[in-house]
Amino acid sequence: MPKIISMYCPSCKKHTPHEVDRVRKRKASEFRAGQRRFRRATSGYGGFPRPKFEGREKPTKRVSLKYKCQTCKKSVTPPSIRAKKFEIVEAQ
Repeated sequence: MPKIISMYCPSCKKHTPHEVDRVRKRKASEFRAGQRRFRRATSGYGGFPRPKFEGREKPTKRVSLKYKCQTCKKSVTPPSIRAKKFEIVEAQ
């Protein structure tokens, strides 16, 4: 995918050049409610609270992209896409 793409900006209400950036997953917080519940369930006797996933891995991974408008500097994150291989290249 090219680094700069022309697409509709909801803030400018017209088509403008957008800079494409891949959204990376950040480190999960240990203090979130779900993580606290998980730690409490796995501590002590009793083992894992959910059944282990049985089955193959999916052939494609989800890629989350962030499009930043170069005019108003606002960013849009549409629903993620699936791709086997994804890279952002500099347009010639």
